[in-house]
Amino acid sequence: MKRKKTILQQVLAEKRKKAKEGGFMSGKDEFGTTKYVIYAEFEANGIVERPDVVGAIFGQTEGLLGDDLDLRELQKTGRIGRIRVEVHNKAGKTYGTITVPSSLDRVETAILAAALETIDRVGPAEAKIRVLRIEDVRATKRKYIIERAKEILETLMEQEIPETQELTEEVKKAVRAKELIEYGPEKLPAGPHVPFSDSIIVVEGRADVLNLLKHGIKNAIAVEGTSIPETIIKLSKERIVTAFTDGDRGGELILKELLQVADVDYVARAPEGKEVEELTKKEIVKALRSKVPAEQVINEMFNKGKSFYELIREREEKKEPRKPEPRVVPIKAEERKPEKVERPEPREEKIVKPIEKTRIPELEEFSEFIERVKKDGIALLLDESKNIIAEIPVRELTNQLKERKDVYAVVFNGVITQRLIDTVSETGVRYLIGARKYNVVRRPVNLKIITFAE
Repeated sequence: MKRKKTILQQVLAEKRKKAKEGGFMSGKDEFGTTKYVIYAEFEANGIVERPDVVGAIFGQTEGLLGDDLDLRELQKTGRIGRIRVEVHNKAGKTYGTITVPSSLDRVETAILAAALETIDRVGPAEAKIRVLRIEDVRATKRKYIIERAKEILETLMEQEIPETQELTEEVKKAVRAKELIEYGPEKLPAGPHVPFSDSIIVVEGRADVLNLLKHGIKNAIAVEGTSIPETIIKLSKERIVTAFTDGDRGGELILKELLQVADVDYVARAPEGKEVEELTKKEIVKALRSKVPAEQVINEMFNKGKSFYELIREREEKKEPRKPEPRVVPIKAEERKPEKVERPEPREEKIVKPIEKTRIPELEEFSEFIERVKKDGIALLLDESKNIIAEIPVRELTNQLKERKDVYAVVFNGVITQRLIDTVSETGVRYLIGARKYNVVRRPVNLKIITFAE
């Protein structure tokens, strides 16, 4: 007897577990109008199958409760759902559970449940059926609705109403995303000023470009990967390029490749351990102001094996702190003691005249052209007779010089770089006159370089 009870408990435990997993849906798989579910257990003194149990339920309740509560008729009209039976065989006996979904009222459902307990035989074996409980599906639904409503309300209360600043940032973000363009055959993410800006900032990815756009920097372009695109290489030969990479190992690798394959002018890095896409405006401005000439970075990284940050630290250490000027405290007239003051002997004053700078005679020859480019911001191309043969924007200067061979002098209000010197030296230009020079390490013998300050 104890063994029978143990087996039955195992069967019921499995049934309860399945009922919990299915929740209130267990009795409404076929009909959404189910009101109650009858749960019963049975035990048969022999081996029986599921069809035997179902047949016994229909056969032994037929005519027992009258035509109104006949199971077959109720199932045809949809008042009773599909009867589910689960069987388990153990030691020559069969144990199982029966589930009957009902859309009858509670009294009729209770009568129907009681009728199941009158079944005393299943197939060839004696059997006993006992109703465990009748579950009100609507009560289970109500319980589920209450619990779920609590969860939904908690989620709703956790969601904060966005502040005005957050709404503003969201709008700005959408506008910045629209400002983002695709540049070159590789469709690289870039700011809207890249196509016509004289200088560009090369970053690693799309998120970096968006972060710079967020802070008003619109001349950034991304390499999008570890392989440097041909578009970046071509741009580096025409523009002033600043490489701005992340402060991690990946940023260092991309920087090394950029320095090898592209003509980079300056190098800037995010603070060590940070990425460009997460920098604040203050950090971005500081990093770009601390940029280092590419020639110096190449020498330190490739020849001496130093990192970019070691180079920055060395530069900062070289900056000596300014000594505070001694404070002069005025002495009141009554505190002065003239008898004890020793007056120094008067020294002969020496008048030092400033050395006059020798003015380059060519500046007089090109003075009218210099004044003109200062006002108009253009570049003038002159022939040997100092006649103007072309007036072009400064950004088109390099391309125009590559195509022309009749230029004798170039006057423009811009920076004379080593790249520009290399370009004009190939075209036979004799005079290159600009606002100032930067990082000029070599020049041809037949080229005269003049700045406005000279």
